[in-house]
Amino acid sequence: MEDKQIIELYNQRKEAAIEHTAEKYTAYCFNIANNILHNHEDSEECVNDTWMKAWNAIPPTVPTYLRVFLGKITRNLSFDKYRASHSESRGGGQMAVVLDELEEIVAGSSDVEAHYEQKELVEAINTYLKKLPERDCNIFIRRYFYAEETGVIARRYGIKESNVLMILSRTRKKLHTFLKEEDFIS
Repeated sequence: MEDKQIIELYNQRKEAAIEHTAEKYTAYCFNIANNILHNHEDSEECVNDTWMKAWNAIPPTVPTYLRVFLGKITRNLSFDKYRASHSESRGGGQMAVVLDELEEIVAGSSDVEAHYEQKELVEAINTYLKKLPERDCNIFIRRYFYAEETGVIARRYGIKESNVLMILSRTRKKLHTFLKEEDFIS
């Protein structure tokens, strides 16, 4: 079933919307959750919670891209679950590394957390990413949106893991500079 048809089922408040969503996007959403949580049961729980969040959000929200909309919900739920389960200790996992790497860019700016400014920040990051070479952009997104391990990314692109780490490091530094120039961080 096409996404527009599924969204229409949500708008009509028909439960078949959830069935069709699960049929089409369970594997995609589970992959996102499991990359973050590395726990089958918690990942399944986040995927099921995604369907409920989508049900409650559509309407009034009408997503342009259902796949991206669901992926973002799953990702946010997974990060929340990760933070809750690792609140005492941040050591040892990939997520701690991913979060620490990104924290270097926007740390210390409480203003960034305001909703409006956060939206502007997202738009600025998207603008920056569009200027990157396609491979570098995809590597950045795979690492920081999908939380893929650097070794997995390296195999996907047929490069050494050290190359992936270098690309990510350079991209983060350039993003940091870009965000400074745009006055998002000081």
